[in-house]
Amino acid sequence: MSGELHVHKVGKAYRKWGSEWSRVGSWLGLPCLPVEEHWVLQDVSFSILPGQAVGVIGQNGAGKSTLLKIITGTTQPTGGTVDRAGRIAAILELGMGFNPDLTGRENAFHSAGLMGYGEAEIHAAMDAIEAFAEIGEYFDQPMRMYSSGMQVRVAFSVATAFRPDLLIVDEALSVGDSYFQHKSFDRIRQFREEGISIMLVTHSMADVKSICDRAILLDKGSVVRDGSPDEVVDFYNALIAQKENAMLSIEQRREKNGWVLTRSGTREATVNSLRLVDAATGEPQSMVRTGQRVRLELEALAHADVPRLVLGYMIRDKQGNVVWGSNTWHTGDVVEDLRPGQRVRYALDFECVLGPGSYSVSPALVSSDTHMLDNYEWVDNLLVFDVMNADRHVFIGSTWLDAKFSVAKGDVDDMPVPHSS
Repeated sequence: MSGELHVHKVGKAYRKWGSEWSRVGSWLGLPCLPVEEHWVLQDVSFSILPGQAVGVIGQNGAGKSTLLKIITGTTQPTGGTVDRAGRIAAILELGMGFNPDLTGRENAFHSAGLMGYGEAEIHAAMDAIEAFAEIGEYFDQPMRMYSSGMQVRVAFSVATAFRPDLLIVDEALSVGDSYFQHKSFDRIRQFREEGISIMLVTHSMADVKSICDRAILLDKGSVVRDGSPDEVVDFYNALIAQKENAMLSIEQRREKNGWVLTRSGTREATVNSLRLVDAATGEPQSMVRTGQRVRLELEALAHADVPRLVLGYMIRDKQGNVVWGSNTWHTGDVVEDLRPGQRVRYALDFECVLGPGSYSVSPALVSSDTHMLDNYEWVDNLLVFDVMNADRHVFIGSTWLDAKFSVAKGDVDDMPVPHSS
């Protein structure tokens, strides 16, 4: 089917040979062993079905760029197969395939030709490519005069000027101004709505959660997670901390309420209990009204000597977007010199200004303003609660504002601006 991609047991090794004869012999299938061998990809398998949007994440050096080059055919795998169906449009390394001595227009024509489009099709699309890129007179200037952001504008405009079956976007969109990034992602979302398959390689976890149906985590050249974006992103965050501390453990499971609980840490201190209560009555709350005063109550338990303990919170919506977060490092409420068996009780009072929907609370027990130094325990989505609008005017969005309209009517142009009392 159009837009399908199947990657089966793909591996890529870079080898150093003792002589050119050994290299040629390996091409002919002779038993020649390399002097050195470095595998950047090993046994990578996954599929993208028509209409799916899949994010690929991982730290630098995980093998993401090599995988994309193999998928697009610019690099051959050492082992495994890649099966593609339909027309692919790809934006890979910045400036890849561009000639710096050609103009933006000439490079656009050349790139579209390499994508398989005919001369008449390219001429018909050129005005739209130029308009979307928005680089003015530079479009007819040599590309060596372009900034990195301008190169991205031309590359993205060409790749998306035609309707591909599969759109592959690498980190190139992270270069340039925020205006064009928003404009580009609007087009990506439009393609997704039209049923075009998308493969997005990015370091932006928010983009993965907002655009993608699935996420794939690469680490050291292998697929370590393939699943829902919230599950894979939370595991990735814990994995980064684990690399800083080999004693850190990671546990992950999907709860009955649909949220993924990810627990990581070295467990010198742990969350003993967490609950959300009404600030006035102390009654536990699973459903909160917009405008209600509530309190988060958490008890932490030390299992070893903890010189410094910091509690952090993140509140996220159902899509995984952080709507609020802070910690006691920033507020100056650090607890020091805990001994094994000692407990610390925290209370956080606030007015719920959230819009109707489902939200989660993720606590973290650390020693500073980051979990990279000491991650005693971090639990994504430990507490889940719902918000309803019972007595406020109807509004949309995730945040309620104490906003009031004031209206004045008249026939003159110099009427004073009305002010609410």
